[in-house]
Amino acid sequence: MNAYPLTFHPVLKQTIWGGRRLGTQLGKPIGADSNYAESWDIVDHGADQSVVADGPLAGKTLAEVIASNRKWLLGDVDVKGIDSKGSGRFPLLFKYLDCNRVLSVQVHPDDRYAAQMSQPDLGKTEAWYVVAADPGSLIYAGLKSDVNKATLREAVQAGQTEQALHSFQPQVGDIVFIPAGTVHALGAGLVIAEIQQSSDTTFRLFDWNRVDEQGNSRPLHISKSLDVTDYASGPVMPRRPDEEVAGWQTMVQSDKFVMQLMTKGVDTLGGDGKFHIVTVPRGRVTLEFAGETQTLGAGTTMLLPAASSTCKVAVPSPDSVVMASHLPD
Repeated sequence: MNAYPLTFHPVLKQTIWGGRRLGTQLGKPIGADSNYAESWDIVDHGADQSVVADGPLAGKTLAEVIASNRKWLLGDVDVKGIDSKGSGRFPLLFKYLDCNRVLSVQVHPDDRYAAQMSQPDLGKTEAWYVVAADPGSLIYAGLKSDVNKATLREAVQAGQTEQALHSFQPQVGDIVFIPAGTVHALGAGLVIAEIQQSSDTTFRLFDWNRVDEQGNSRPLHISKSLDVTDYASGPVMPRRPDEEVAGWQTMVQSDKFVMQLMTKGVDTLGGDGKFHIVTVPRGRVTLEFAGETQTLGAGTTMLLPAASSTCKVAVPSPDSVVMASHLPD
């Protein structure tokens, strides 16, 4: 089968902290509702499945594409290493988030811990690109340098978890790397592009003392959170690409994924035997593939199969950016 970029229908998630910017800013099909919090653009995790939107594979889930065209899509990835149960699911998950309210303070386990849970999963290392940030918005990323397990427990029990957290006011274009074990929370007023391991394992450490209309708070996972937290890593600082550099810049190089950004110029992608997740958080870019040129608008996400030949990617304007993610060597 000839290789070509795959586009998918997104899996949309509604919660009380969602808004409308997934539709108005990123073109997601949210309709008239105003509480859409997440758009899972590339996902193969249980019942949550991306469905191919067009082309010869239209209507197939990502899991079905892997089952019938594994090497074409994944290349030489060791599929037994993707899933703790050896089922070979797609190893990464890409999503957009619209945060109208501050999210709960969370921490994710690593692969070893997650594999031992009653419902085994992958661990969850993730990275964020800040698409939009209202004035005064905050990101909480990592613990203050003097916080240990005992002081964090004390802060949580006193309802003062925020005092133990490192925070900063993000700018559009910031990249934040959140390895497994990093305590974190996204503040209100943010739109985020997130690449992560294909996992939905989250331990909630603190929920800002919120209660619902019946006076009930959401469940917390304090003991598990304290157990999996990395107390040595300290505060997490944002990263930014060099505005003078044309072509791809590697912003995150980890053992789970590589995240690249391009903010100007022309470069190539693919033709290396790896799959690549390509998305446009802001503006528009052009993709030239097999002699055809396609313009991708904000919020567009594609999956370039491992069997693809090299394509040319161009960023035509200074208010545009393209993000690409793949597995490390």
